[in-house]
Amino acid sequence: MATSTTKAQIHGGRRGPSPKPGGDGAGRRRGALLHRLDVKGAPYAFVAPFFVVFAAFSFYPLVYTSWISLHRVELATLDLMEWVAFDNYVELWNDERFWNALLNTITIGVISTVPQLLMALGLAHLLNYRARGSLFFRVASLVPYATSVGAAALVFTMLFERDFGMINWALGAVGFDPVNWEADKWPAQVAISTIVIWRWTGYNALLYLAAMQAIPADRYEAAAIDGASRWKQFTHVTVPGIRSTIVFTIVLSTIGATQLFGEPLIFGQGPNGVTGGADNQYQTLGLLLYEEGWKNYQMGRSATVAWAMFLLLVLVFLAQRLIKRLRTRTS
Repeated sequence: MATSTTKAQIHGGRRGPSPKPGGDGAGRRRGALLHRLDVKGAPYAFVAPFFVVFAAFSFYPLVYTSWISLHRVELATLDLMEWVAFDNYVELWNDERFWNALLNTITIGVISTVPQLLMALGLAHLLNYRARGSLFFRVASLVPYATSVGAAALVFTMLFERDFGMINWALGAVGFDPVNWEADKWPAQVAISTIVIWRWTGYNALLYLAAMQAIPADRYEAAAIDGASRWKQFTHVTVPGIRSTIVFTIVLSTIGATQLFGEPLIFGQGPNGVTGGADNQYQTLGLLLYEEGWKNYQMGRSATVAWAMFLLLVLVFLAQRLIKRLRTRTS
């Protein structure tokens, strides 16, 4: 009797069903399973949207473009494809326009990238000092990057206009003859490179500035104690400290130069913009791709140009890795 009374008190004065044996163990196992799914599956769930978007807008177009490059297909009839294997690549290899566009891409890339990165490095070095209004200049350096390529190209096109442009007016004020910036090869490439330099110098400068601020201050103090001047501190402390960032900006600039399209297209002011001038004097690979696909309606050849641009970037990357490995061996 006492035993039953005690059990009744334990259960709140009411007799109820006793708990099922093993219930707590099943709950623990279920909790452990959910915990493992949370720990192991959550990272995949977080990165899944990126891979979905990448597969839809990058990987699939890449594979489909490679498939189109092996066919003869026109823009108006994309569903009608004629298998030609590597004929498009052979024709592109024998096409003088391709080699001209490749050479123009390389020259414009060099003319725009080298001064751009050197100016960005110097600008970042100046912004690294604690001067008055440094925050304003840091923000102002991003304004060209935030400006659309269309607006920037239109403004510079008017500046480089042959008859009424401000650049020729300034040259005439110091005794030089007007330059036909659009019709002549090298002036046109210099003008296009100027647009690229103006848009991207500030962006690269901020990348360099962020890397410079991560360099420990004791390195500069040790160099100053050893009697190093500001220039030697810059060349022996700053530049080696941001070497990885410099390589990163070189890679970005190389990719941008290979894909250069908007600046020369708008600079041509009309039909000449697609062909890169009347004599293709500033036609880049991006313009050649557009001309083949959306002017000549040959999507197969256009896809072939796109893959040639991709292979060019792969070769540049392999060359960079080879040079880095050779430097590592010699050092």
